[in-house]
Amino acid sequence: MQKHTGVGTLRPVCTATQFCLILLLQLFFTFHLIKYDFQKDEPIRDEQGWCSDVKKGEPGLLISQVNEKNPFFGYAGNKKQTEKKLLCDVFKKGDVYFNTGDLMVQDQEDFLYFWDRIGDTFRWKGENVATTEVGAIIGMLDFIQEANVYGVVVPGYEGKAGMASITLKPNMSLDLEKVYEQVVKFLPAYTRPQFLRMQEKMEATGTFKLQKFQLVEEGFSPLKISDPLYFMDNLKKSYIPLTKEIYDQIILGKIKL
Repeated sequence: MQKHTGVGTLRPVCTATQFCLILLLQLFFTFHLIKYDFQKDEPIRDEQGWCSDVKKGEPGLLISQVNEKNPFFGYAGNKKQTEKKLLCDVFKKGDVYFNTGDLMVQDQEDFLYFWDRIGDTFRWKGENVATTEVGAIIGMLDFIQEANVYGVVVPGYEGKAGMASITLKPNMSLDLEKVYEQVVKFLPAYTRPQFLRMQEKMEATGTFKLQKFQLVEEGFSPLKISDPLYFMDNLKKSYIPLTKEIYDQIILGKIKL
């Protein structure tokens, strides 16, 4: 079998931002980090239909080969979900790999860093935005309870603009200037949320994953959303209330993101 640069044994896993706790968990199975299409939300295959490994330092989908030493028994009573977790004919005809659903980055010392979950990543200004990383940065603020980051469609722009739905800790108030300072200090420009939405509580799925589908569908329109909305104003160096007037100017392209 052809040797792939992404093959290895997992080392301790760290967060994408590298400032959180290193998980001292040794996972002993052969893995690959393969190229992933964030627009189509699927692994990238070449003209022959094969997948390929990413270079070190690039995010890739973590997959593990299914064989006698590393079997996958599937989900009881859920054939569709079982099939969804398996990738076939990845590097050669007949091979089968388990799709972890995790996007990881492997550094030059072979340490793995969690980058994001597939489906949560979006593109903005030609770059891939990892929602987990952005949420972790906002969550460092002492008044933030939770930060749920996702992308929203803005007319006239390719990809999706970042938006963060946030909840506050009990008896704490929202400091919009501090949120602005935090994202500017710790995040590249393309990852900074253009919009904020303050909610009283976060809705979660049955697996406790923060619910994003409804938030994405609702977008950033103050006409559809009753929660307080805010817009990133670089001139005022703060997030400001997203009024109907500002919203209209964004839609018409008079305010550039």
